[in-house]
Amino acid sequence: MIDVLVVGLGPAGASAAAAAARRGLSVLAVDRKREAGRPVQCAELVPAMIGMDVGDLAASVRQSIRAMATFVEDEAPDVKENFPGRMLDRAAFDAALVAEAVRAGARCRFGTNLRGIGRERPQVIIGADGPRSLAGRAIGSVNHERVETRQVTVPLLAPHEATDIFLSADIPGGYGWLFPKGGVANLGAGVAPAQRGRLKDIVARLHRSLAAEGRVGRKVLATTGGAIPVGGMLEPWAMLDRTLVLLAGDAAGLTNPVTGAGIAAAVHSGRLAGEAAAAWISGDRRAAADYQEELESVFKPALDRAVRRRSELARAGERPGARALRRGWIAYPEYWA
Repeated sequence: MIDVLVVGLGPAGASAAAAAARRGLSVLAVDRKREAGRPVQCAELVPAMIGMDVGDLAASVRQSIRAMATFVEDEAPDVKENFPGRMLDRAAFDAALVAEAVRAGARCRFGTNLRGIGRERPQVIIGADGPRSLAGRAIGSVNHERVETRQVTVPLLAPHEATDIFLSADIPGGYGWLFPKGGVANLGAGVAPAQRGRLKDIVARLHRSLAAEGRVGRKVLATTGGAIPVGGMLEPWAMLDRTLVLLAGDAAGLTNPVTGAGIAAAVHSGRLAGEAAAAWISGDRRAAADYQEELESVFKPALDRAVRRRSELARAGERPGARALRRGWIAYPEYWA
């Protein structure tokens, strides 16, 4: 009999499994992917501060980031210096987190589909299975608002140490990006679901433009994409009969609704979920509420602000102007006002 079932072995699930196993619990973690982190469905950028949560990060880092350049329509870029970050090899990063969970004593199984949650359950289920979480659906915490993304990996023709952000009325409900990663770059865009049919052309147009400027090569080395939750934080726990269900990472709606950043939140919330599971099993019946309070304290103010800015931008109409685009992006003082 297992104590904790973790659904999903991305950064949230692996962190949760490790935290619970370190406290002596019997942990089984499953993922439908065949191996950790693959296929990569991520832009691979994390803030420099993530090192506080992940001890051995260096082996997964492919490049440091020092600045952010934001292009609003066809205007010259606004450069924000001192914007430190790291570009990861997400597959290596995820694999390292899973290896840490295994060392802690968790059993991690890939290529395992969870088709449903039956009546015989462990004491705690941790849902770390992304924006369309099965565990979240079981307790009625569902991400209804999402952005659809598409990303290509292309050759980077000159060294670059900034993340480039492209804001335009022609990228409705999202933005475009160019994130350098050593000799290559991740180039992509996210849009509102209703505009999903335009996504391939939006990314291709951005690619052609940057290739014409001589910044990137014309060859596409890889293609990926996926959904990002943008509705803000969900209720992160509930009881399913006698089983406690905790949600972490994207499943809990902790991805930033404006930037789409979610790796750091996944690692941190996963660790907290594993600790809460251990406290619950040891008899602390406030553990789930305390988990929610901690998530709200750490994440909710920033998430709520981002939700408001998305709503404001949507109210600006089908073709928001430069002023509205700036207010909706983190690099500008208007966003924080």
